[in-house]
Amino acid sequence: MDNCIFCKIINQEIPSYKIYEDEKIYAFLDISQSTKGHTLIIPKEHVTDIFDYNEELASDVFARIPKIARSIEKAFPEMEGLNIINNNRELAYQTVFHSHIHLIPRYSKQDDFSIHFGNHQADYTTEEMTAIQEKIKEQVTFHG
Repeated sequence: MDNCIFCKIINQEIPSYKIYEDEKIYAFLDISQSTKGHTLIIPKEHVTDIFDYNEELASDVFARIPKIARSIEKAFPEMEGLNIINNNRELAYQTVFHSHIHLIPRYSKQDDFSIHFGNHQADYTTEEMTAIQEKIKEQVTFHG
């Protein structure tokens, strides 16, 4: 894609702090460094988000995550945890529309990074949960 910053990074038109590359993926330090070692993993094939992945691409990309995560952990033994985040579409905070996975090392509760999951369990009855379950299961079966 002509105006995609990640495609330009892959094509070496823009410099990056590359940490891993193979025929399918490219991994590099996120310029924002939310925490030390914050890494992005991107497919070399331009896909907008997870909804554009086929099974082969998903396997190629997601199979590399543990290797890169372990490398970050070995590089920074003081790391106490790791967030793996994939934002899809604008409402979900995707800002670069070339699919990417964030690996964000965590060092302490004061490292200026947080995620909050609201609890809406009381908002759904057993019947509503079952209806949601069935609706999704039907699509998995249909598209699987």
